[in-house]
Amino acid sequence: MDRPRVHRPDDARRLFWRRALFLLLVVTSMAGLTALLTMSLAGNGIGWGEGLMIACFVATLPWTVIGFWNAVIGFLVMRLSRDPVESVCPIAPGNASRTGSASTAILSCIRNEDVDQVAVNLDAMAADLHQAGRCEGFSIYVLSDTDQPEIAAREEAVFAALHDRWTGHIDIFYRRRSDNSGFKAGNIRDFCERWGAGHDYALVLDADSFMAAPAILDLVARMDANPRLGILQTLVVGMPTVSAFARIFQFGMRLGMRSYTLGSAWWQGECGPYWGHNAILRLAPFAEHCHLPELPGKGPLAGTILSHDQVEAVLMRRAGYEVRVIPRETESFEENPPNLLEFIRRDLRWCQGNLQYLKLLRMPGLYPLSRLQLLLAILMFTSAPAWLAFMATGAALAALNSGEMVQINAAAGLALFATILTMIFAPKIVTVIDILARRELRTAYGGGVRVVVSALTEIVFSALLAPVMAIAVSLFIAGLPFGRAIGWGAQVRETKGLPLGLCASKLWPQTLFGVSGIAFAAWLSPVLIWPLLPVVLGPALAVPLCMVLSRRDVGELALATRLWRLPEETVPPTCLLPLRLPAHASLGVSFAPVGAMFGAEVENAEA
Repeated sequence: MDRPRVHRPDDARRLFWRRALFLLLVVTSMAGLTALLTMSLAGNGIGWGEGLMIACFVATLPWTVIGFWNAVIGFLVMRLSRDPVESVCPIAPGNASRTGSASTAILSCIRNEDVDQVAVNLDAMAADLHQAGRCEGFSIYVLSDTDQPEIAAREEAVFAALHDRWTGHIDIFYRRRSDNSGFKAGNIRDFCERWGAGHDYALVLDADSFMAAPAILDLVARMDANPRLGILQTLVVGMPTVSAFARIFQFGMRLGMRSYTLGSAWWQGECGPYWGHNAILRLAPFAEHCHLPELPGKGPLAGTILSHDQVEAVLMRRAGYEVRVIPRETESFEENPPNLLEFIRRDLRWCQGNLQYLKLLRMPGLYPLSRLQLLLAILMFTSAPAWLAFMATGAALAALNSGEMVQINAAAGLALFATILTMIFAPKIVTVIDILARRELRTAYGGGVRVVVSALTEIVFSALLAPVMAIAVSLFIAGLPFGRAIGWGAQVRETKGLPLGLCASKLWPQTLFGVSGIAFAAWLSPVLIWPLLPVVLGPALAVPLCMVLSRRDVGELALATRLWRLPEETVPPTCLLPLRLPAHASLGVSFAPVGAMFGAEVENAEA
């Protein structure tokens, strides 16, 4: 395929050497870690059991090693570069204050959602654009795949009221499909076929997304100034929340994302990520080149592609357009799952979608880096069963009393364990260092002591959560050949306590794994309980942790402690106040009387 040239020659050379260096670092690190494990297990020779453990270990390494070097490079960019974003995303910024002639469609994709909250978010975005004097050139499309009649009726009333409210300022359209063929990607494809030709760009949102006017205008200005830019992704951060589970999780994500994304953008360059929301698309090439194929065959990995975003990114890149991310925490927000069960459900949907990429690796015309991105998306989930197989093989060798496990080189094993833990948590560690080194960031995150305590407790939380998720993913993958699949229903966004029966019915495999692991270690040798504790404790406590962290009162307590605090809680940005977030209400934030009172408006409309 004849692709148009995107980079200046010096940019291309720079990216080549960056990628070569990154590849060298990753390969060398994986080889060193594999050698260290081999040294640890070689005391009594390498038999079939040790060989299997080494193979499983290697399968878990790519994401760990890549994450580590992304974090290291990102940290160096943060600390040494005068403009970290510009150094990894060298595109013209454009003029966000200039009124242009481009037409941008804001797409809100929903399915059986909390209609009123979606309307409040969109109303606040429209109000922010209006206050900036920049409504011209923007249209809002509410693209519904709702299949529940009572919710559909509510949608029609609420969005009719929203349309009437903004008549004369910004056009608002509501469309509901009778079915959700193609899921979200099909929803957007339908928009492209109906209205895409009338717009230059599309700003894609999820139902829980919110973006402030400056962030939106910056994206449009950059698209105007860079005609070969096909997709521009923002760094998405979690909104303040009263869910204890979401608070801890998104604090950790906030720590890890900045260094990780800076580092990945440093070597990925124009082959960047697309996460499917809070991003802007150039509509003409997207409509022409990013149509998703139906996957051949039968079963859960055939048919419609679920994880559409990365596929659309590699197709856009194949067409010769850039796909980039702005690794800066702008006013671009989302909500995170409020409890463990919803978090697992979302992860399993991503798992099924990413494993579908197995059928796309040989797609013609893709860049080598694009193929690598699809492969890494697959390995992100296949590493979970590889990790469990590694642990199970070690346990089997010990149970057989064959002597191999007794011959472990303790020094090499301890060095390997410490190295892996450091690499796993490196993105968070380096960002904590950066926060502590900057006074304004320390204050924004609640102070240095709270930053350290919050980071340490979040690391413990992540360590408990990781094996719980690995078991869920492994069982799901094991069920795929037998037709197991995840549905595409509405996400639960409400914070409320989950009952014991529900948690136990969903998490009994994790509980069984954890309790059995503790019992096995106690039977074999009580001293083994301690090294196994990081693996078995989280699963053993999965049910009570799920229940406790889903409770609203626990979330309120977490807010009161000021732990896991986000900058948007320390100084709430004006753009978020119209959303009237429960977390801000709990913190005593005063809300300005901005935005429509949809309950009253809709009741009048229905009457």
